[in-house]
Amino acid sequence: GAESCGQGSGGGQAGWIGTLGLGSAFEGKTSFGMSVFNLSNAIMGSGILGLAYAMANTGIILFLFLLTAVALLSSYSIHLLLKSSGIVGIRAYEQLGYRAFGTPGKLAAAIAITLQNIGAMSSYLYIVKSEVPLVIQTFLNLEEKTTDWYMNGNYLVILVSVTIILPLALMKQLGYLGYASGFSLSCMVFFLISVSARWHVWCLGVPSIPPNGYTVLQAPEQVTCTPSFFTLNSQTAYTIPIMAFAFVCHPEVLPIYTELKDPSKKKMQCISNISIMVMYLMYFLAALFGYLTFYDFVEPELLHTYSKVDPFDVLILCVRVAVLTAVTLTVPIVLFPVRRAIQQMLFQGKDFSWIRHIAIAVILLTFINLLVIFAPSILGIFGLIGATSAPCLIFIFPAIFYIRIMPKDKEPLRSAPKILAACFALLGVAFMIMSLSFIIIDWATGGGKSGGSH
Repeated sequence: GAESCGQGSGGGQAGWIGTLGLGSAFEGKTSFGMSVFNLSNAIMGSGILGLAYAMANTGIILFLFLLTAVALLSSYSIHLLLKSSGIVGIRAYEQLGYRAFGTPGKLAAAIAITLQNIGAMSSYLYIVKSEVPLVIQTFLNLEEKTTDWYMNGNYLVILVSVTIILPLALMKQLGYLGYASGFSLSCMVFFLISVSARWHVWCLGVPSIPPNGYTVLQAPEQVTCTPSFFTLNSQTAYTIPIMAFAFVCHPEVLPIYTELKDPSKKKMQCISNISIMVMYLMYFLAALFGYLTFYDFVEPELLHTYSKVDPFDVLILCVRVAVLTAVTLTVPIVLFPVRRAIQQMLFQGKDFSWIRHIAIAVILLTFINLLVIFAPSILGIFGLIGATSAPCLIFIFPAIFYIRIMPKDKEPLRSAPKILAACFALLGVAFMIMSLSFIIIDWATGGGKSGGSH
């Protein structure tokens, strides 16, 4: 728990420096607080916008139960990763894979991280592409879109990538992104406060905003303005994958651990627990207030629900800007582990080179921009990829790497920790099968409801 957060011993630095390929002078510089900001930012994805929808389909109590379960599972999963990395003295996900299963393990981890995070980055940039023009349109008070370049999402997403994301992605260490992460989190806190400030508007008494066309949307007898505590419907199943991946930050945990000042396993577990707790609270409150504003009318993307009600609302406009800022500032953090994975796959054991560092970032961002601009329909495939890579990174890999890495003389295969880890891996397989089958059923029936968003 968080109360045992002492300063751990900073011993054993020298042992793993060589194995990281980070050069001999690598010393962690990032403070405890900055690490919490970075990890929280890595956890907080666009998923926060979908959680009110999830709550509408599970009910408040069931939602709270699921969210708590997922948060505890994520914390346990990080515990397994840290324990494994402590035994072998390696702080790279890919290298843990290598120690457990040789090259196939390393490649599996690197590919999963790359796919998961490219999927996340493209979903963030897709939000930028679709939202920024609307924000500008509202700022300029225009009734409909014009054809000017500054209303074109494709130009704007390139502009944002070059001016904001690329400079941050070129930093040498994740630690420097702590300030950006802190700002990003404060944007999300603003989002929370605004959502909670608006929640009385709708169903209580006479709505101050006329619900445009909502009465037409659904038959009156279905409209409920009472919160439900426990709901099971055809959509409930879809919300489970959305929630299962709400706390994906596993590719970022070990890079953040590497850069920690006076690192110890206990201190890093602490950072993870605090980050998960903070995001747990934010997720719950965002979902709750979003749900209590619109009840059964909540859409899979919360902000769209607001803009339908009043597109020119200043507060909601500010909220949109805040969410966009938060999403944009998360991209560089998510890019770091991908670059690291590519270096582990292709340039193993080479010294740090600025040229390679910059080139990989530029190529990655270019690729993702091209995807988002020319093939937005591919993002559906990332839902599929997310449904395979996320359970691997959260459940399966940490568990099987741990079972392989922990020496048998310390913990035999039948010992409690290893049996627990094996069950954890099986849970991951179950999640994977479940989310994949939902997505495929969804595609077959032509709905577009289950997004595997990060």
